[in-house]
This record gives sequence, structure tokens and C-alpha cells, in this order.
Amino acid sequence: MTDTRRRVKVYTLNEDRQWDDRGTGHVSSGYVERLKGMSLLVRAESDGSLLLESKINPNTAYQKQQDTLIVWSEAENYDLALSFQEKAGCDEIWEKICQVQGKDPSVDITQDLVDESEEERFDDMSSPGLELPSCELSRLEEIAELVASSLPSPLRREKLALALENEGYIKKLLELFHVCEDLENIEGLHHLYEIIKGIFLLNRTALFEVMFSEECIMDVIGCLEYDPALSQPRKHREFLTKTAKFKEVIPISDPELKQKIHQTYRVQYIQDMVLPTPSVFEENMLSTLHSFIFFNKVEIVGMLQEDEKFLTDLFAQLTDEATDEEKRQELVNFLKEFCAFSQTLQPQNRDAFFKTLSNMGILPALEVILGMDDTQVRSAATDIFSYLVEYNPSMVREFVMQEAQQNDDVSKKLTEQKITNKDILLINLIIEHMICDTDPELGGAVQLMGLLRTLVDPENMLATANKTEKTEFLGFFYKHCMHVLTAPLLANTTEDKPSKDDFQTAQLLALVLELLTFCVEHHTYHIKNYIINKDILRRVLVLMASKHAFLALCALRFKRKIIGLKDEFYNRYIMKSFLFEPVVKAFLNNGSRYNLMNSAIIEMFEFIRVEDIKSLTAHVIENYWKALEDVDYVQTFKGLKLRFEQQRERQDNPKLDSMRSILRNHRYRRDARTLEDEEEMWFNTDEDDMEDGEAVVSPSDKAKNDDDIMDPISKFMERKKLKESEEKEVLLKTNLSGRQSPSFKLSLSSGTKTNLTSQSPATNLPGSPGSPGSPGSPGSPGSVPKNTSQTAAITTKGGLVGLVDYPDDDEDDDEDEDKEDMLPLSKKAKFES
Repeated sequence: MTDTRRRVKVYTLNEDRQWDDRGTGHVSSGYVERLKGMSLLVRAESDGSLLLESKINPNTAYQKQQDTLIVWSEAENYDLALSFQEKAGCDEIWEKICQVQGKDPSVDITQDLVDESEEERFDDMSSPGLELPSCELSRLEEIAELVASSLPSPLRREKLALALENEGYIKKLLELFHVCEDLENIEGLHHLYEIIKGIFLLNRTALFEVMFSEECIMDVIGCLEYDPALSQPRKHREFLTKTAKFKEVIPISDPELKQKIHQTYRVQYIQDMVLPTPSVFEENMLSTLHSFIFFNKVEIVGMLQEDEKFLTDLFAQLTDEATDEEKRQELVNFLKEFCAFSQTLQPQNRDAFFKTLSNMGILPALEVILGMDDTQVRSAATDIFSYLVEYNPSMVREFVMQEAQQNDDVSKKLTEQKITNKDILLINLIIEHMICDTDPELGGAVQLMGLLRTLVDPENMLATANKTEKTEFLGFFYKHCMHVLTAPLLANTTEDKPSKDDFQTAQLLALVLELLTFCVEHHTYHIKNYIINKDILRRVLVLMASKHAFLALCALRFKRKIIGLKDEFYNRYIMKSFLFEPVVKAFLNNGSRYNLMNSAIIEMFEFIRVEDIKSLTAHVIENYWKALEDVDYVQTFKGLKLRFEQQRERQDNPKLDSMRSILRNHRYRRDARTLEDEEEMWFNTDEDDMEDGEAVVSPSDKAKNDDDIMDPISKFMERKKLKESEEKEVLLKTNLSGRQSPSFKLSLSSGTKTNLTSQSPATNLPGSPGSPGSPGSPGSPGSVPKNTSQTAAITTKGGLVGLVDYPDDDEDDDEDEDKEDMLPLSKKAKFES
């Protein structure tokens, strides 16, 4: 369709009394058989789908507003509006509506807005019109009483509005306002206040258009200065004319646009500052005022957006080095206000708005502005950047990746001194502003951290047939930006405790850790490679020694998130670097205090126990049991020890473990078909495919091997009864009636035990009997002869069962060891005595 007269936008009023844009299309009217009547039809201009099908009911009140709006209600809480591109189209549809309802098209409302009682309707019908008193000083009190008495009745309000509109009464009242001010007639000014306020509550667009016209609006504001409840009148006009200055940072050539901006500002001022806060009963009476402001803002943004010269000049001056600082600040503030105005737009319009700004080069302009020294300008630029990120993070990601690619290409041609140019990226500027925030409360840093989190969140990243935004952007981020983000963390953790531990630094590091924890949860292999290669977790755990509990807890939460992934790459890294030592040390230093640190550390070990993370269980018990064995006010650590012993029991008796699994499967078997499937798998399995060291009893050998199998089972049951009796004794010793104070004993040992306070040189030798976590530790699962090299496989084909005994996992273990050899082996951390 090319007929722009019938081009409309369809709006519905939501629960927050804001208009939602339902789409743009072309309206027509016609008879609809299904609805049994003349109806309004709107078909979308994009695909021809039906946006609106509304029957013109004879009793529905339709209102025509601002020459291009038709508003009506189809249900108690369902208001609709058609906003026409041209006045002619609005007039045509209005005539159709009036024709169906038998009304004169010259009216602006076709029916009463609210039904009245029969008695009121009869009384009002007896007087066909409302006759207003003559507009004189002596009758102002009478006029005020008439307006006040008409407000409770919808029909009387309608008659009063028609009388005010037809007789040009508002302009006459404003003439009296000048007379009263000249005569200093305070009583008359108080009556005029009540009259004008009452006219606002009539909620009529036609009256608003008169009151908000260029010649009347300042007098209307003047009337509202004389509130009888105040001892002195307000000075709203003085503020608007002298204090509030309209600055054209870029000259606006369109007089209609300029007038619309002035009008909107003043009406917004009336709504927010001049009119008293509406009561519950008056709130809905000002809905038309809200709509008036809303549609004005939509129109202003549309007119500015279509003015290409205006926007071109705006961005040219923003990025021009010759622009002085004061001028640039005004330009940035205008752009910020322009973006704030766009928040009133609906999604389709806002999408077009930000696309226009993107095409004009808003992101390169922001990069220039953020690199400046002016704090106020940078703050405004940050707000603009937040609008862009919150609305379309993909647009920002695409820009920074293209920028990085261009800089990489340029860097190849530059001298070595200039290669650092590639680090001056928009996203790195944001990170640097977050790190360098001078606010003691880090308000700006918190805002920027939220924006970075949005940018690196895979949930809002797009995946297309040709490319995956997640893969591309995260590859870029970890290559170009992650080192900037972690720089303050690495700089502050070079020793065994934070080099700077003041409150502001602790707050900043807590923000960095919060973002890194988010990355651990959502970025999988990118963050894993970074943490392991850069030894980030060890550096983070240095912060466990901070005097600020919230920072120590952030560090602990970071490690807890890693352990929660149950990733064996992370687990091996933790064990190789002995990264439980800072946690255990913090636990011991916390002493007997029952606080969040105590609970959080216990919860971490409880998670390892409940989830049965075998490698970490063995590592903790082998290296830290002596420090933790006396903690008996919770059963977590004794439960870990029990898990460890059960694990070792299974490794010592692999046949027993397999038999228990077989018996368990038969005990809980519910489905005969499941049994048949498993038997089929059993018979089809080739013995050569079985893992060495795994007990397998074929059905043919089952009978003759019963004695061999039952013998270790009976021995196991005897040992189990003995262990159960020992556990009962331990539980009985625990005072369950009240919480015991924990007594921590830091045991000193020599020889084969781990010494937590100091380690002799012998214990540090790889493969030595006393080496923490060494496969050769006496009594540890997987003990090997002393002459076995340190890199011996944890699980071998010779029947030796290792620390982590997963069925059918030998080949995976070999591969894992190859990968493990490639990981950086950091020095073993030690506790200070």
C-alpha cells in the first residue's frame, strides 16, 4: 500500500498506564460477518497480517485527540489508540465511526465515558446544555463552584468541557488572570487556581491543546502558582523564563520541531512540578495528560531522527578535536537526553532509533569521548553507552571486534613502539574506567561491571548459520581484554597476602572476582585455559588473607564455583598446586568463630563429600587430615575420611566392588526387559574389551567362582560391621544437644606424615614417601614402589588401581595424563609456621 493517509500505528495501554506500540499498518473500515457489524481493520505493512480487528460498537466512547489520534476502550482495562500519519486519514475514519454511532463528526467524543445512575441521567437529560456564567471578576467564585460540582459526574464533565471549548472560555479566564495580578486580587487568583486545576481534571485533549498553546501555557502555569494552601505563591514562570535556558547545541531549523520541544518541556514541568500530586481518585483523570506528553516525545524523536543534517553535524562536532570542552559537554548531554527520550519508544521504533545512531557512528564517537579527561563528559558518555549495551549488546560486540581486527592489521605496519595502539579498544576503555573509578563507593565501577557482564553473557549472544557470536567474541575478549581486567588482581597478589588491602581496593577486587566467577560459570574452556595457564586461582586465593571478610568470601566463592563444575582438569590443577592450603589456613585462623567464613568453607568440603569427588577427597585426606581430624562439631571431615577409606577399600578389592555392583543391580531390578537387555550386553561383550583390573564374572564361570567371590564379601561385611561400630562411637562422643566449640590442633609430624607448618627438604622431593599427594605415599590408594618415576600412570594395565577408579576410564586417563603433562606445574604452596 502506498496510501499514507491511512497509515497508522496501533497502541494499547498497559498496566503502568504507558502506551505499547503494537505495530504499523494501514487502517480500513468495513462490514465483518463474524463480528456482525462495521469494524476497524488494521493490516501490518510488513507482512499484511491483521494487527487489529475491532467492531465499532454503538455504545463505545471514541475520542479524537490532537487531530491525528483516535482513542477508545474495548474492556474495563483495555484501551486502544490509532495514531495516524496524516490528519486527513484520521478525519475519514472518525467520520465512519460517527456515522455508525449516528453522531456529528464535529464532536471530539462520541459517548459518555462512564455510565451513570438512571436518576443522574434523567436529571441531566432535562437540561440539554450547560450554560456558563459570564466571565467576570465578580463571578469567579461561582465559576469555581460550577467546575467543582461538575467533576463527580461524567456527563456533567462532558457538558462542561464542550461549553469551555465552544465559547473560547479558557482564553477569557486567562485575561481575567492578568487583571487579578495587576490588581493583586489574591482571592480571585485563588479561584482561578481552582478553576484551572478543575479543567485539567476534565481530561480533554481539545482543552489541553488550547491551554498548552504558545500564547496560553505560561498564563496557565501562572494561575497554578496561586495555590490557596500555600502562604506564598510559587515562582514557576520565573524559573522557566530565567533559570531554565533552552540551548541549541546544534541549530534546529524546523520551527515546528522547536515549538514541540518547548511545549513538551513545559507540559512535563506542569505534570511533575506544578500540579499537586493527584489523589487516588484523580489519578485516572490525568491519563490524557500522560498520553499528550508521551506522543509528543515520540514525535520529537521521530523528527530529529529524520533530520540527517542535524545528526551529521552533531557527531561531526562531537569527534572534532577543535571543539572546545564546554561545547563538547553540551553535545554529550544533549545526546544523553536524546537517548533517554528514546526509552519512551516501543521496541520497533527504538530499534530504528539505535540503528540510525549506529549508522551515524555513535560508538566511535563514544570511544573518543571516553578517552578524554573531563569527568562529567565521561560520565554522560558512560550513560549513553549503557543505553546501547542494554538495548543491543550484539551491536557493541560487533563494533569492538571489527575495531580489534582493524587495529591488528594496522599494527603489522607500525613500528614496535606503536604496537600498543591495539590495546586502546572501546571495551578496554570501559574496563580501565571501572578500575580507575575515584568514587569511594565505586558507584560508576558497579555500573560498568554490570555492562561488561551483559557484554560477556552468552545468553544474549546470537548464533547464525555462518558464525557463532559466542565463539568469536569470547576469543576476542580473552585475547585482547582479559589481561586488562585481571591486571589489578595480579598486581595485588604477588606475595602471600594482598599488597594493598584498603577498603576501596578490596571493593574493586571484589567486583573483578564477581565478573570472573560469572565467567567460570558461563565460559567453559575459554576461562579454564586462562585460569590454568595464568595460575589465576592461586593468585585469587591470596585474597583469603585479606582483612576484609567480604573479599575473602569472594575469593572462596570463586574457588567454590570451580569445584562445583566437577571438572577433572580443574581438580588436577588444584591438587598439583596444593590450592586447598589457603582455604585450610583461613579455616584454622578463623578459630572457633561461628560465622559466614566458617560455614562457607565447611559447605565446600561437604559438597566434595556429598558429590563424592574422589580425586579431591583423596587429596584433602592425604594432605590435610591431621589439621582437620579434631573438628567434630560437624561430621563433614569424618565423612570425608570415611569416603576415602571406602574408596581405598574398593581399590584394594576390585572384584568385591564389581560384585557389589552386580548384586545392587539385581536387588533393585524392576523390569524384566531391563534384565534381558543387560544379559544380552553381557553375552555380547568380548573379554578382550574389558578393562584390566575390573572384576568380570562371566555367566559360565559364575557357579564355580561363587566361593572365590563370597569369601571376600564375607570379609568385607565383617570389616563393615567393625567400621559401623567405630562410627557409632564417634557419633556418640559428639555433643548433639549443643554446638561444640571447635578445637583446632595443628599436628606436627615427621617421616611419612604431611607437616602443615613446615616441610623438610625430603618431603619436597618428587615421589618421596612423605610428599603430599604423591602416588607413593604409604597407605595412599595407588601406592607404588619407590623406584617408580613421578610421572607413572595413575591407572595402569597391570592391575594397579589409581586415585580415581572410574570403570571403563583407563584410555581416558592416559589421554588426561598427556594433557596434564602440558599444564604448567606451579611450585607447591606451603603454610607458614
